[in-house]
Amino acid sequence: MKETSIVYLDQVSKIYPSTNGDVYAVRDVTIDVQPGEFYSLLGSSGSGKTTTLRLIGGFEIPEYGRVHISGDEVTTLPPYRRNVHTVFQNYALFPHMSVFQNIAYSLTLAKVPREEIGARVAEALRMFRIENLGDRRPAQLSGGQQQRVALARALINRPKVLLLDEPLSALDAKIRDEVRQELRQLQKQIDLTFIYVTHDQEEALALSDRIAVMHNGRVEQIGTPKQIYNYPASPFVAQFIGKANFLTGKVVDNSSEVVHVDMQGMVIRAMAPNDRPIVGETVTVMIRPERFKLGNQTADNQVADNQVVGKPVRVTYVGQLIEVQLETTIGLLTVMQLSNDGINETEDQRLTWNAIDGIVIPSM
Repeated sequence: MKETSIVYLDQVSKIYPSTNGDVYAVRDVTIDVQPGEFYSLLGSSGSGKTTTLRLIGGFEIPEYGRVHISGDEVTTLPPYRRNVHTVFQNYALFPHMSVFQNIAYSLTLAKVPREEIGARVAEALRMFRIENLGDRRPAQLSGGQQQRVALARALINRPKVLLLDEPLSALDAKIRDEVRQELRQLQKQIDLTFIYVTHDQEEALALSDRIAVMHNGRVEQIGTPKQIYNYPASPFVAQFIGKANFLTGKVVDNSSEVVHVDMQGMVIRAMAPNDRPIVGETVTVMIRPERFKLGNQTADNQVADNQVVGKPVRVTYVGQLIEVQLETTIGLLTVMQLSNDGINETEDQRLTWNAIDGIVIPSM
């Protein structure tokens, strides 16, 4: 993929010295980002995602590995020598300048003719629907408006790659959702490569073409949102992305693509899309709460691969959904259903799911 990548990190490591020895902020990270991708670096605080972004932008230099942009090695080049632009978490707008002047700043430094500056800034103002804000100062803008100005300023130079470091984290939930949708539409419209840092899994799943999930400075898994959510490659990814049930048991049959796992005397069937476990191995089976069905038939009226009876111990209404916790012979299971399906909280419930709904991962 290196040959077609617009950004390629080749076994990059960033080390910070400390009194207790060297600390790897990023360790042996290899990622490829294709032209026009919306690529997210997802992880919790301290996972290495922001450091990785800074290595791409030139704000950090790796101790090991190489950074390539558009096929050229830029490992030691400063930020202004790379055809990328970074939108920081705090937007970094100049408080003494108007919106127009903030957006035009880089063009002014480059001595672009005044008429062209006016035309390009006007285009940017229209693109981000802030035409009436050109004369205002940043302090006179809402958080969402400041975010739009920061994006307009970043894109005015038409970089090959836009780097975004948690740009929506300062916005309230409603505005964040609106700007998130606008951001994705804009990225598709201008066909620009976005590399986006976030700790918000929902945000990453909603926006991204591909996601690199990071943990302790390493990349745990790279894949599409669907791959990351449905087929986690490690226990960390399974726990970090979305809600899930985790059941532990021993493999008793792996002779087909459906693996049989013994859990406290009950054998359940599951899939192993990553590494096939061996007989006798202790494994964890992950099942998403929405994969269960209350009742003993599947949607196509066929008998389900797995079924168990459980006693409801907690029912929580979450808007359109209902979350049910049931005590079963294989452990406490959480189920998500549409709230209009209804449930009798005083009666035992039959819970069913198919082998494809359970994913075998290494024991946690």
